[in-house]
Amino acid sequence: MQRMKLFLAASAMAGVLSVGASAGNADLVKEGEKIFNTKKIGNCLACHAVNGKNINNPGTLGPKLQGLSAWPAEALYAKVYNPYTTNPISAMPPFGLNGVLDDHQIKAVVAYLKTVK
Repeated sequence: MQRMKLFLAASAMAGVLSVGASAGNADLVKEGEKIFNTKKIGNCLACHAVNGKNINNPGTLGPKLQGLSAWPAEALYAKVYNPYTTNPISAMPPFGLNGVLDDHQIKAVVAYLKTVK
């Protein structure tokens, strides 16, 4: 059931991000950046630095994020939703599976991550 839910969400994600850079996508990227950098929401910066981005005091528990613009949106969504599907010993929490971030918030984070070169 969880895999089907993830598949449907990833399919929807592909449709959202396949649209070119539009005002709506720019807003989604901005929202994703806010979630990434806000300690009370995503708090991704607690573990990750980001290539080419100015982040205030990033953590070092997770890898520095780079080259994500080349990743498929579906793979990024799956990684944020539940990183244990590809890495069962990941230190990253399953933000979607645990309900920390909802579907829209994960899509916003993915839109932001797709800007990382």
